[in-house]
Amino acid sequence: MTGMQQKMVMLKNGIELAVVDEGPRDAPVLIFLHGFPESHRTWRHQIRHFSDRYRCIAPDQRGYGRSAKPDGVENYTANNMIGDVFRLADALGVADFTVVGHDWGGAIAWGVALTGQKTRVTRAIVANAPHPGVFPKLVWTDKAQRQASQYFRDFRDSLNDAALDKGGLKPLLGQQTTQLFSDKMEPEERAALEADWADPVTAKAMVNWYRASPVFVPPMDAPYELPADYKPLNVPVLDIPTLVVWAMDDPALSPANVDGLAETIPDLTVERVHDCGHFVTWEAADRFIAAMEDFLARTEARA
Repeated sequence: MTGMQQKMVMLKNGIELAVVDEGPRDAPVLIFLHGFPESHRTWRHQIRHFSDRYRCIAPDQRGYGRSAKPDGVENYTANNMIGDVFRLADALGVADFTVVGHDWGGAIAWGVALTGQKTRVTRAIVANAPHPGVFPKLVWTDKAQRQASQYFRDFRDSLNDAALDKGGLKPLLGQQTTQLFSDKMEPEERAALEADWADPVTAKAMVNWYRASPVFVPPMDAPYELPADYKPLNVPVLDIPTLVVWAMDDPALSPANVDGLAETIPDLTVERVHDCGHFVTWEAADRFIAAMEDFLARTEARA
């Protein structure tokens, strides 16, 4: 991971994050939020590309890397993670920013954008991360998405805690996921990632993100319809320029997650990336960067 150095940043809530902070201090700010089971390193290509003219900030989110790993599932709810982002901006003297997120980092980016739109968050860029108003419905009504999300149920099962204590995260990920990293990721990056996975404390913290989520994933034999008592989230309109980058061959998240987004995001751009799996930030880094470049250039005056 040549060229990216971390510093420790203490937030007002006592959570300490390991953070990459590169680029001119007076430049527009991009805050990058990584997903599971990665770290700030998922943004290595984007930070290298944009840090000549943007201030690029990329934390290891709580529970990951050298960042704080508080005990207890209750410490990994979305509101905690969303708050961390704003507290990190405060600690670094950042007034407003564009939020960029992938996977779980994208889920938090949705929350950050919805919370801070038009006050602190000027634009949102989200990659392969389901919108909070879409995903909870899809796991009920879309067979492909429900099938792909069954791992949620495994991650939440406390019977797997013994495996986490003994072998870290890798046994829970399964051969298919770990093979993806082996086949497509640079050896030095894979080694750094696997070192994180091997630590039982880090592994449990990563899994706690799933255990703290309010999303219910039904079993495969449940009816493919919304239950009579289903209560959709009251998600407000996101009224800032928003780019959604979606890798179309994602085995974990169906392309149906993109359908209907324009109904609640008036200024929406969708970039579909074909022939690419879930980890679009590095599996298709050039296409991701090109989509970002175009979006940032078009929306600069509105930021």
